[in-house]
Amino acid sequence: MDTVVATATTRSSVPATLRKLYLLRFAFAAVWAALLFATAGALNPASAALLVIYPLFDVACAVFDVRSARADGGPVRHLYANIALSALTGAGLAAAAASGIPAVLRVWGAWAVAAGVVQLLVGAARRRLGGQWAMIASGALSTLAGASFFAQAGSSGASLGSLAGYALLGGIFFLVSALRLGRARAEA
Repeated sequence: MDTVVATATTRSSVPATLRKLYLLRFAFAAVWAALLFATAGALNPASAALLVIYPLFDVACAVFDVRSARADGGPVRHLYANIALSALTGAGLAAAAASGIPAVLRVWGAWAVAAGVVQLLVGAARRRLGGQWAMIASGALSTLAGASFFAQAGSSGASLGSLAGYALLGGIFFLVSALRLGRARAEA
């Protein structure tokens, strides 16, 4: 009996944990986007550091997310894939920063496509929790944005500014999901 109660309590806390994580991700994305936008005119040490920090923050969030997913029998395998992708992206961006903005856009674009697919799969697996349509939409848009970063990398006006917009939009999707999770929890 105690196991059943503990399992039910753990499962009911998953949306609350995700809600807090999503709110944190929104706040981080908003601040990060503002900082990158302010430094987006050139690839310098400040913008390079910001570029590497973003996927590393994603790693930390995914590691935290694995714990809640385990409690709910959720999409742990996809989260581990996200951890690996984001860690590799952090290293890739550090190397690409030495080659210029087009190289950064290509690495970021590859990450956006792959991470978008993972986010779409995680959101679909969690749809019973509520509030996941925004994560599914965000994952789909991320794949499209990744392709656009590749296209932008080949243009003469390649800029880091589009990455700030991408992060801010992703943060807004996290905010919407957090609010929907709160509403689903209140209705339950």
